[in-house]
Formats: sequence, structure tokens, C-alpha cells
Amino acid sequence: FCIYHVSSEPVIIIGAGRVGRATARALAEREVDYRIIETNRDRIRDEKYIHGSAADRATLDKAGVGETPAVVITTHDDDTNVYLTLYCRRLRPDVQIISRTTLERNVSTLHRAGADFVLSYASMGATTMFNVLRRTDILVIAEGLHVAEIEVPAALVGKSLAEAAIPKETQCNVVALRSGTALEMNPTPDTRLPAGADLILICTSEGEQRFLKRYGKASMRGRAVPRTNGAV
Repeated sequence: FCIYHVSSEPVIIIGAGRVGRATARALAEREVDYRIIETNRDRIRDEKYIHGSAADRATLDKAGVGETPAVVITTHDDDTNVYLTLYCRRLRPDVQIISRTTLERNVSTLHRAGADFVLSYASMGATTMFNVLRRTDILVIAEGLHVAEIEVPAALVGKSLAEAAIPKETQCNVVALRSGTALEMNPTPDTRLPAGADLILICTSEGEQRFLKRYGKASMRGRAVPRTNGAV
């Protein structure tokens, strides 16, 4: 997965199991602050852990849901993850939500619930850090994904991101828009796509092919994520 446009506010991790703790370690190694919400008191380790249910608004407020740049949902129960994705999306329409799923069939359900990225159990392997956008913008990407930069296709010029529906049509996610020397991180759904600008996308190889098939053989400057030994 990727966490983009990271601010000084902590990332919220829901669940202190194996995946949640590994996510916390990966963020700590990159000096990204975090808070972990966990219902099991035996798993509470230090002041970064918050005991309580993420379904409780007071617990989310204590973790900083109003300011966090991202919520990472890591419980092993897919139904819980769908509910928490819906709940967090309603509380924060602008926050990035990354959710785990145990069953592949629930990937599309979590996307419909509002998740920006969904990690199936099989994809939770190595992660890599890229500082591809700016030195202060942190991009953590799951193995098998690409960072690709492509000029806005003619068919999308003048459309808003919502109208373009790029994730729905291609399964590629737009994380930034580059226009000349200006870089807009995490553009909003009403952002208009100008001619000559570049889209910066996160996508799988299959998503890249869908994009090319739909919008033509434009020049994509993508790179695959190399394998590492870290785990998230």
C-alpha cells in the first residue's frame, strides 16, 4: 500500500495484531508517527497504543481521526474491516483509508465501502519506501505495485477526477498531479485535469495495461517495486 501526503499528525492503525504491529514498525523506521487502536488490553505496549474500539467515536477522536492523513485497518475479520472503512469514510471523506482483507472476494466490497487501497492476505509481503514526489512526501508501496507518471490523456482533459473515474475504469489510483514545476499531492475529486499535466499513479501491472488499453499507448514512466525484506 502507499501512504501519501503524510503530515506531522500520526497515522492511525486499527488492530495491534501481526499486521498492525508490522505496519507500526515500518512507519517508525521511517520516522512517521502513529497511534494503534486495540481492543485487547494485553496487547497495549506504550503510549502510542490506545485501548478501545475503533467503532467508538471517542476512541477514534483520542487517536486523532480529525487530523490524521491516513487510517490503516488491519483486523483479521473482513466484516469488521468493511464496517470500519464505511465509518471512517463517513467521518473523514478526505482521509486515505487502507484496509486489509483475508478473502479476495471482499476486495471489491472494501473499495465500495470507501477504501483507497485494499491488501489481500496474499499481497502482504515486502514493502519499499519511495521518495518519488518530494523529500517530505512518503510513499510506502506494497510489492507488485508500480509508480507511474503519464501525461493526462486527451480524453480526460478538462474533466474532474470524479468525472474521469480512473480507479473505477482502470484500478489505478491518482496520488498526485504535476503541472510544470507545481505538484499537487492528493488532488480532490473536483480537481480538473489540464492539458499537458502529468498524472502520478499507483497501479498494478494489470491496472497499467487497462489504462493503456483505454486511453492509448501514452508514455508511462513507471517502475516496479523491488523486493525487500521488510513486512507490512
